Amino acid sequence: MTNAGNGFRMHRPDPVSGSPPGEAPEPESCEPEILGPDAELDLSQDPATREVERTLARLDAELVGLAAVKTRVREIAALLLIDRARARFGLAAARPTMHMSFTGGPGTGKTSVALRMADLLHALGYIRKPLVHSVTRDDLVGQFIGHTAPRTKEALARAAGGVLFIDEAYYLFRPENERDYGQEVIEILLQEMETERASLVVIFAGYPDRMETFFSANPGLSSRVAHHIDFPDYSHGELMVIAELMARGEQFTLDPGAVTALSEYLELRMARPRFANARSLRNALERCRLRQARRLVDLHRPLRRTELITLTAADVYGSSVFRDADPVPVTEDGAGRRDDGDDP
Repeated sequence: MTNAGNGFRMHRPDPVSGSPPGEAPEPESCEPEILGPDAELDLSQDPATREVERTLARLDAELVGLAAVKTRVREIAALLLIDRARARFGLAAARPTMHMSFTGGPGTGKTSVALRMADLLHALGYIRKPLVHSVTRDDLVGQFIGHTAPRTKEALARAAGGVLFIDEAYYLFRPENERDYGQEVIEILLQEMETERASLVVIFAGYPDRMETFFSANPGLSSRVAHHIDFPDYSHGELMVIAELMARGEQFTLDPGAVTALSEYLELRMARPRFANARSLRNALERCRLRQARRLVDLHRPLRRTELITLTAADVYGSSVFRDADPVPVTEDGAGRRDDGDDP
């Protein structure tokens, strides 16, 4: 079939000159003719397919590992592509629910996947714009009567046509406090997730055990979330790959000694409290850069380009993790050394 015969008009391209920032042009007004039962439809000719593949390739490039997460994202993209194809044949289907739950530890890529998911849903015409509006409890829950509803509705208005990403969503539910206003947020979300499902996707995110309690206590909310996606902690090997990518992205390189030292650092740091996966790793590399800068300045001589881009074993071994082999005590409220476990 030719491109004209495919008629995938649900696709909304990127904004063009003259369009308001962040908004896509209006879709074409005329819908393509319904195809006959013996017609053939080439999905590769759908312009949205090409954008989906580019987005998935970007997801693969940005995130190490997470094979199960990436598989689920591909399945969701495939479902929406097939729904578009069914519509071309006049096959009716209920609009699939895209509200999601991302569970996993800190630094496991939940926010990054939410951003790519918004790109996918926009490319497939499911949402009007590739927007992710991120909020926490503090953005939604008020401090007094009548304060919560306006804050929550403002957040929903900002996310309209895109994705509302609620991080640490379980903090909305505090059964120990009868006067807490978090339940009001949940009630508003329940209503909006159902009535505005054609213009809004909500993604709840947080630690697995706490999210399980959160959804168990709010069955109405759980029933509206179609996709529960688990983000596992990164392995030591995956973190080493991520470290190389992070350094390269900042135009740094780890010499062989630094690679060995960083491997030892991760073995120690991963065993300490409050390790935050890629987030802790990024903090550790930032501190390596601080130690490198101090080391180079103290040379008091002209510097070569190679020296400016190279992190050495000395820059890694300067971490407090190597100086303090004892476990960091953690209080009942979870407080302890800052989450990267490095120099204060």
